[in-house]
Amino acid sequence: MCAILTYARADVAQEFFEEMLYKTHSRGPDMSRTLKVDEGWMGFNRLSIMGLNEAGMQPFSLNGNVVICNGELYGFENIKNYLISLGYSFKSESDCEILLPLYERLGTKMFGFLDAEFACVIYDAAKRKFIAARDPIGIRPLYYGYDDEGHILFSSEPKNIIGTCRKVMPFPPGHYYEDGEFVCYKDMTDVKEISTDSLEVITTKIHDKLVNGIEKRLDADAPVGFLLSGGLDSSLVCGVAARLSDKPIETFAIGMDIDAIDLKYAREVAEYIHSNHHEVIITKEDVLNALEPVVEALGTYDITTIRASIGMYLLCKWIHENTDIKVVLTGEISDELFGYKYTDFAPSAEAFQEEAKKRVRELHMYDVLRADRCISVNSLEARVPFGDLDFASYVMSIDPEKKLNTYGIGKFLLRKAFEKDEVIPRSILMREKAAFSDAVGHSLRDDLIEYAEGKYSFADLETMKKKYTHATPFTRESLLYRELFEKYYPGQSDMVVDFWMPNKSWEGCNVDDPSARVLSNYGASGK
Repeated sequence: MCAILTYARADVAQEFFEEMLYKTHSRGPDMSRTLKVDEGWMGFNRLSIMGLNEAGMQPFSLNGNVVICNGELYGFENIKNYLISLGYSFKSESDCEILLPLYERLGTKMFGFLDAEFACVIYDAAKRKFIAARDPIGIRPLYYGYDDEGHILFSSEPKNIIGTCRKVMPFPPGHYYEDGEFVCYKDMTDVKEISTDSLEVITTKIHDKLVNGIEKRLDADAPVGFLLSGGLDSSLVCGVAARLSDKPIETFAIGMDIDAIDLKYAREVAEYIHSNHHEVIITKEDVLNALEPVVEALGTYDITTIRASIGMYLLCKWIHENTDIKVVLTGEISDELFGYKYTDFAPSAEAFQEEAKKRVRELHMYDVLRADRCISVNSLEARVPFGDLDFASYVMSIDPEKKLNTYGIGKFLLRKAFEKDEVIPRSILMREKAAFSDAVGHSLRDDLIEYAEGKYSFADLETMKKKYTHATPFTRESLLYRELFEKYYPGQSDMVVDFWMPNKSWEGCNVDDPSARVLSNYGASGK
């Protein structure tokens, strides 16, 4: 994971710009560099993943143009060889060095051709302007804002530009910015044609496309590890990767000291795939001590995001402090595509599809944000195979009638796709989902609620929530998180659209807590 920063203002002092860039030093601790261009400043903090020597350090320049990119461009070798055949030469093994030659040939059309997780800014010297873009799901973070005189800034995280910009907003995924406008180049939720594939063809394509998405994400010049919760999604990523690897993979799991649900399941998967497995045990004290650092790192007040982030943050902290791993693969983005526990209550296939579209559009504010911040604040890079563009586009195109839970178990298509090759134990493949924050330990959620209720009374809630007209706190726990959020990101609640909650308009989903534990169909998920 790296950090990028651009300030489209030429008279900014270098020292001030460097101070802004340093605020995300943890994203790229290996090396930092700033560059003055005619219309402003560009900066880069590097975490070396591809092309580990200094030749791969950004910004890259070509014929006066400059680029900074936090990203992984999959299949870049083929593009690089094509560009070499056209007469371009390259000084590094970095995937991001291909961007400027591509821009010279294709302009902004190039963004639609990238198979990538990326956020980038290009300075076009001839046109004396900045162009920025973000991947279609928003896996790599990018924010923007304007200073008091109307100059735009782009940054990997809000913390870089808060104070300089009165209002900071997430850069819309699948868009590029040019001449003051945000232009959509790819909408992951825009399904041109619903697939009429048979069930057998669907499951075969799901299998092959996910395996391909995992395989391409194993390519790194730095050590790779895997977050293994013991649930379906992370287990599949680990199981496939273990089959593809010629040596045992490194897997990591976390749980509370008294009631961790998933540690035993993660251990079962690890033994089955013969991984080098590591367990991290945390206590109530660890959870409460991590709360404020997590909110500061995340830049959110959302309840479920914060709950689920504490375990991930502490696990990644342990990985950073105890191993040489720099890249971790995770299981995010499966739920948005295949359904949550609450989408079992979808009243129709059309409603299911609309909910999936909403969740995919908002991913960058919730699960993807969680994975990025918890991992990057610990100087690691996240890779998300379920976010592979080819895979995600295909799953979105599947007839939603076939994605409804009419099979007696959620995510049936995904489970069926991996039934034959047995990359994970069948007991795990067919195990019902437990929410990650609950799976780390039921007491994690309960400890947080207890702490909040000890800090604020009901009267405090009624009085203090009046300060917040957007995403108004509705429990003492949500008030606690909002107060912490405002400490670090005052007045910036619009960075997140609202609280993540099940679709309350559906029968069975009108609940007051985002945890699947409160749903009537949770059943054996937490056992």
